[in-house]
Amino acid sequence: SDNTGLPATLKRSPAKAQRTYAKTLASAERSYGPGERARRTAISSLKHSFEKVGDHWEPKAHKGPSDPQAAASGEVARRGTQPSYGGVDMLGQSRQALYERACALGIRGRS
Repeated sequence: SDNTGLPATLKRSPAKAQRTYAKTLASAERSYGPGERARRTAISSLKHSFEKVGDHWEPKAHKGPSDPQAAASGEVARRGTQPSYGGVDMLGQSRQALYERACALGIRGRS
């Protein structure tokens, strides 16, 4: 299938992640029209089963919200006031696992 419309991080991700995003995006575009809202909806859906690891997405060990923003709903979700961690599964991993990933990815500023 043609994946030229996918974000770069998804082009480097498993086919299942690409299908999840594309299917949700098509549905969201039918509801909201093409644009930012449809793309945000597709990424939000992707985050329930996948997490961003460096430059791509990988399946999560446990499905569900990744961070407080992903767990929010309704007006709170629309305001976007809860902490978000860019697709990293903060709620489904231990502090040690997250620390080890930061080390492996060369992320600075760890304490």
